[in-house]
Amino acid sequence: MSDEVLVEVEGGIAVITINRPQARNAINGNVARAVVAALDELEERKDVSAYVLTGAGGTFSAGMDLKGFLTGDFPLVEGRGFGGLTERPPKKPIVAAVEGYALAGGFELVLACDIVVASEEAKFGLPEPKRGLVAGAGGVMRLPRRIPYHIAMEIALTGDHYPASRLYELGLVNRITPAGEALATAKELAAKIAANAPLALLATKRVLVESADWSRDEMFARQGEITNPVFGSKDAMEGAAAFAEKRAPNWAGE
Repeated sequence: MSDEVLVEVEGGIAVITINRPQARNAINGNVARAVVAALDELEERKDVSAYVLTGAGGTFSAGMDLKGFLTGDFPLVEGRGFGGLTERPPKKPIVAAVEGYALAGGFELVLACDIVVASEEAKFGLPEPKRGLVAGAGGVMRLPRRIPYHIAMEIALTGDHYPASRLYELGLVNRITPAGEALATAKELAAKIAANAPLALLATKRVLVESADWSRDEMFARQGEITNPVFGSKDAMEGAAAFAEKRAPNWAGE
């Protein structure tokens, strides 16, 4: 594991921290590969049910490391995308904890997450056109699916910075916190998620993500392919038994 990506596991949650504060957590090839390595391990671990993605030093990420870009260091991983995340987000739920700037590729990492917590001082933007580039790591595709079309156009075409409060109004940010408290709130949300049954979480996220492309005629059949095994799982029986016995469930992930 690279020192530029830190992983801490506790209470069913893995906190993944981009650790390049001296470069405003700009994403280089090492970071992208380290994120992939971390997720490949964490996705298989039964003691991890949810993730929190954040940045060190009071900044989420300023995006691609442009100095590295000029020397041919691209922060892309085949099949996984920018930062090792944008093209194929993890199967388990992931919460973004945003302090400071989430710009360009940093904002695209946020858009690849499932839930967004931001401090009141956080700023978001897709400034790629100001640098002769395009937000091609999911930014211009995901943004109009998250917020109204015309506002997505404004954000993407101007390249300006927008406060967390505005994106909260638009429904892209789930929680606004005082400065310095985004990570703590994100961990609280992740803990609520991680307290639930692992198989149910995986199936729920998968249906939420994939069903956008399903037709009306096929949607319940497609959902059933994903959810029916959950109803026959050991955890489903455990959940019912725990409810009847008025105790906390002991999930096995089976």
